[in-house]
Amino acid sequence: IFKSRGFLSGFFGDGLADTSPLFQLISKHVTDDFLKKVAHEYNQRGRWLLIGTTNIDAGTPVIWNMGQIASVGSPESLELFRKILLASASIPAAFPPVMFDFMIDGKEFQEMHVDGGATTQVFLYPGAAANRAKEIGVKRITNRQAYIIRNARLDIDWQQTERRTLSIAGRAISQLIQSQGIGDLYRIYNITQDDRVGFNLAYIGSDFNFPHVEEFDTKYMQALYDYGYQRARKGYDWSKYPPGYRKSIEEDTTMQPELLNTKPVQKKTK
Repeated sequence: IFKSRGFLSGFFGDGLADTSPLFQLISKHVTDDFLKKVAHEYNQRGRWLLIGTTNIDAGTPVIWNMGQIASVGSPESLELFRKILLASASIPAAFPPVMFDFMIDGKEFQEMHVDGGATTQVFLYPGAAANRAKEIGVKRITNRQAYIIRNARLDIDWQQTERRTLSIAGRAISQLIQSQGIGDLYRIYNITQDDRVGFNLAYIGSDFNFPHVEEFDTKYMQALYDYGYQRARKGYDWSKYPPGYRKSIEEDTTMQPELLNTKPVQKKTK
């Protein structure tokens, strides 16, 4: 899905690899007929396909409504659909960013977009969406459930780090990404609790230890797929809380049992 550019070309260019093979693969599968199916699901069944990228210039996440884009049904919307998919997989520095052309007030400009994970690892919906729904009188569905799949382990994966610059930097970045993902899960949990939506989380458990030799390792991908498939077949036990949430509450109440029976303090006034 990519071709190496060589160290010098990659270092002084916009990415270490050329992703034109990936774009060709996307174009092979994302066709006019594919877009018609996405548009049908969006318009007739109310199903939304949302994909996130990062506007690297503004440093903000961007969520694209792919169903609405597919509904346009033009050659331009097909190209845009494909470019969004490519941008969402464009790991900063490793893969080149994707440029999007815009026109506002008659002036043309470009935005540089990369993988949405640069700003958020997991997203559900904007927290303000529920408030807006109330304002315009959208009827609330009584039993609403959110199912979040985090394609990562949530426990700390111990590994020895070599005393070398790239090794230390790579390990630090991977830990930063993991912490960011856990923070996203807490943010999503808070949104669901505010909006009275059920929280259901799936993630890669600590019992999955298949060796990950290289990026885009097909053997690892197949083993991970089989792992998820077998757990789903047996009836997946969805977690109802983000990682460490219940543990922290139980520890707090164990150390301070009075928190369980706290009564509001009543002040007497003369």
